[in-house]
This record gives sequence, structure tokens and C-alpha cells, in this order.
Amino acid sequence: MAIADEQGLDLVEISPNAEPPVCKIMDYKKFLYEQKKRDKALKAKSAQVVIKEIRFGPQTDEHDYEFKKKNAEKFLKEGSKLKAFVFFKGRSIIYKEQGQILLLRLAQDLEEFGKVESMPVLEGKRMIMFIAPKKKPVK
Repeated sequence: MAIADEQGLDLVEISPNAEPPVCKIMDYKKFLYEQKKRDKALKAKSAQVVIKEIRFGPQTDEHDYEFKKKNAEKFLKEGSKLKAFVFFKGRSIIYKEQGQILLLRLAQDLEEFGKVESMPVLEGKRMIMFIAPKKKPVK
């Protein structure tokens, strides 16, 4: 401790369980600052997963389907995950098969841009399907 005081630095215990305990003389605030800087750099390099949603009705018209498919294509090209779902209002839940056919058709149409991560699953009044992009986004 006397040596650390003499140099104007901190005495930091590295391994308290060792016999004798291992200590190091360092500038602790500088160490914390560099560690934060390293963590921030690693966080900046890691890619954030963006999930885009597209909502259909069980009886979505052909033109609306094409429009939404074009948007889905754009999202997958950007590198975002796609959450496509069919929302059943009121008694339209009797058209579950139509919703499933619609989602499977979408998956087939977007085959070259992304792969199906999970098949259509009915959760309450929604039938949900996830599609992940095939290749990295082009910037």
C-alpha cells in the first residue's frame, strides 16, 4: 500500500482466494474508463435484430397481398426479420385454413429472400409466422 501511495496509484486485489492474495498497482479509474470504452465498442459492432411486422386479414385481396409482399421483400433485403401474421376479427376465426394458406403462399413467394424460421402457428386470434433474411443486408 505504501508503494501504491508513493506512486499515486491504487492497489487492486486481483485474486483474493489465492495464497497469498494477488494484488496489482494501477490507476483504477483509468481501468474502469477503458473497460467501458471496450464494452461500448463491442456493443456498437454487434448487430441489432430488427423485426418488421406485416398484417393480413383472412380474406386479403390480391392487390393488397402483392403490395404487402413487396414491402416484406424490401424488409428482408434490408436484413430485418419479418413477422407476418393474419389477424382474425370476430367470427372470421372460422377461416383459419385461408389464413394458413395465405402465410404459406407468402413464405413460398419470399423463398429467394428469406427462409421460414417458424411455420404458421395460431395464437389466440392471430396466426403468426417468422421469416429470417437469407443473406446479410447490402448497404
